[in-house]
Amino acid sequence: MFDWMSDPAAWASLATLTALEIVLGIDNIIFISIMAGRLPKEQQDRARKIGLALALITRLMLLASIAWITQLTNPLFTVGGMDISPAT
Repeated sequence: MFDWMSDPAAWASLATLTALEIVLGIDNIIFISIMAGRLPKEQQDRARKIGLALALITRLMLLASIAWITQLTNPLFTVGGMDISPAT
């Protein structure tokens, strides 16, 4: 059940994913701050909060979809007689 804890590849994947999430989070903060700065002062704070909330929700949905895809065992669809599946 917890065999992945002793697997160096799993830890490397976790470290890579963590680093990517940090970089993308910082990128979101910078981009949203720049775009919100173009709004009138009374709308800037609300725009930042909404933008960051939407960025967080989107990222969580994408991570959940990746987790779902990795659990698939049956083919997703068939193209030209070939099954397309994430499973190896």
